Amino acid sequence: MPFFAGGLFSLVVMGLWIFCLVDVITTVDGTTRNVPKMGWLFIVLLLPLIGSILWLVAGRPERVGGGDGYYRQAPQSRFPEYDRPGRHVAASPDDDDEFLRKCRERAEQQRKAAKQREQKDES
Repeated sequence: MPFFAGGLFSLVVMGLWIFCLVDVITTVDGTTRNVPKMGWLFIVLLLPLIGSILWLVAGRPERVGGGDGYYRQAPQSRFPEYDRPGRHVAASPDDDDEFLRKCRERAEQQRKAAKQREQKDES
């Protein structure tokens, strides 16, 4: 009986280890807690049981809201109009008037800045 319990424990640890390795690898960069993603990968690889438990307790990204399964998004980019609410929403950008308006405004700002640079270069 002790052999069976040890074998079962080993299978549980290996299953947890594989789950955590896949979870670390598929986590978006910049969303892990306490240690960068590559650090967590090495911790989980080198310390299967302890590293896996640490990943689940202190490294996994925090979930948004309840148990819907979506993690917080990575830090916002320089272009907030591209930060769409929820990665699971499948909507065409052409259907969003506010998105198109912000894109046009940014394009106009870029055109003005380029024109000003050209005028400075000419003088």
